[in-house]
Amino acid sequence: MSRNTNGGDQEARRPLLSGDHLGPTELDSDEGEVIFDRRVSGITDEAGWSATKRLTYEEAVEQAGFGLFHWLLLVVCGWANASDAVEILCVSFLLPTARCDLLLSSSDMGLLTASIFLGMMVGGYMWGYLADQRGRRKVLVVSLTVNGLFGGLASMAPWFWLFLLLRFISGIGVGGSIPVIFSYFSEFMPRLRRGAMISALATFWMAGNILAAGLAWLVIPRTWAHFSLGTLDFQSWRLFVVLCSVPSISSAVLFKFLMPESPKFLMEAGREKEAILVFRQMFDLNMKGIEKDFPEFALCTNSKQQGEIEEIRSQDKKRTFPISVLKQGLLPIKQMFSGSVKARSFVLLIIFYCISFGYYGLWMWFPELFARVESSGGSPCANVSLPSPFNNQSCYPVKTAVYMEGFIIAASNLPGNIFTILIMDSTGGKTLLSCSLIMSSLSVFLIYMVQTKAQSLGLSCIFSGVSVIAWNALDVVGTELYPTQLRSSALGFFTGVGRVAAIMGNVAFGKMVDSNCTVPILLVSALLLTGGLMALLLPQTRQTELT
Repeated sequence: MSRNTNGGDQEARRPLLSGDHLGPTELDSDEGEVIFDRRVSGITDEAGWSATKRLTYEEAVEQAGFGLFHWLLLVVCGWANASDAVEILCVSFLLPTARCDLLLSSSDMGLLTASIFLGMMVGGYMWGYLADQRGRRKVLVVSLTVNGLFGGLASMAPWFWLFLLLRFISGIGVGGSIPVIFSYFSEFMPRLRRGAMISALATFWMAGNILAAGLAWLVIPRTWAHFSLGTLDFQSWRLFVVLCSVPSISSAVLFKFLMPESPKFLMEAGREKEAILVFRQMFDLNMKGIEKDFPEFALCTNSKQQGEIEEIRSQDKKRTFPISVLKQGLLPIKQMFSGSVKARSFVLLIIFYCISFGYYGLWMWFPELFARVESSGGSPCANVSLPSPFNNQSCYPVKTAVYMEGFIIAASNLPGNIFTILIMDSTGGKTLLSCSLIMSSLSVFLIYMVQTKAQSLGLSCIFSGVSVIAWNALDVVGTELYPTQLRSSALGFFTGVGRVAAIMGNVAFGKMVDSNCTVPILLVSALLLTGGLMALLLPQTRQTELT
């Protein structure tokens, strides 16, 4: 195969491989499955050349094994996922007290909870597009830093408008890390373990829920955290905001100094040597303590994709007109809604809207609704006249029961997460997504009908445990439905759509929670049911290969 017709040797050069001991190298074409080079050992032909296979991405991942590297990756990516949950949910826990210090009406509270989602809508697609063009790891480092830095600065804001602005900018960072983290993580996973491992990654959102609720319970009711900082009255809820920014900053540091770039992205970008070094790093950690040598192989890289990326980078430097930049940035959306992925894109669009309006519209208002339950002793929709926020006595002393209930609801995610991990690979994300959304719809409808505090708490826990199955399934399905060059852009776009829905859900609750909270609760139930039925139209992706 490596000989010419007259028996002579055609010498060519191939990319340097990790651990190579090179003599002259011989290739007959870039399309062959086997490369020959002179080596000291290995399978050789009659002329002393050893064979090196050219592997696909899935084959290379299998060669790297599964073990310590993947568990470390799960912890680092999981901590980043938890940090996003903390940053999003911290606002909901500070509302019962911050509304007095910032003089917030119910409509203002709706805007505040919506502000981070508006930022996520802006950042989601932008960061996803950059991740597909420039690399997953770089985008994660920058977006997590933006998230943590501006989230922490919000604690020092003396005015509502400034607090709102800083939360919006923090949301831009959150919008980048959520979709990209799942693309990045999935691209290290063997095909047969991908569903369970992505489900395990999604469980860290529950950890973030519990961490945020636990911090709120421990910090906000404490009077020792109250002091004056110049003209700023630094209440305990401001310390809570500072602590909530720590996970994002620490995640950015971990990605910057410990984690490699996605090997799938490197292969699609034509960066073979870097991809092989990543596979070697995976192999070395996975085989730690096992006497096994790293197998020699080359990779089937996508030279066409590399050419497209280089062309985009070249054009980026030459462009002076914003319209050209905008057209290039919107190209992935055009690709998503054409060709073979068109139908699934429209279905996912509806599902993301329904679940985001329902989940975030209700979840972000749980602490406030439970504060009303504390006052009424019954239904969260009972006509309770809350004291004016202009009177600080309406917020202090802080009622710890509100945060205890939030902690219990966050912990109720655990059974749903365990269930997802155990059956995701055998059942598939499509079935779990549909069934869990329909059950979530039923639980929300029953929340509207309850008359006691215990019933409200119980059904809220059921909603929490069931809805997390839907999110986990959506993370798996969304990752597997699109090719590498569209994956982060698609997830970023749908995340942005979800944020629009979350904004609408929070504004709707803010406008109607005082006058008629029955309407938003029943609307949430109806949308979750719609999403569950639409999920039946998605293709089955169980244990499919990433393209």
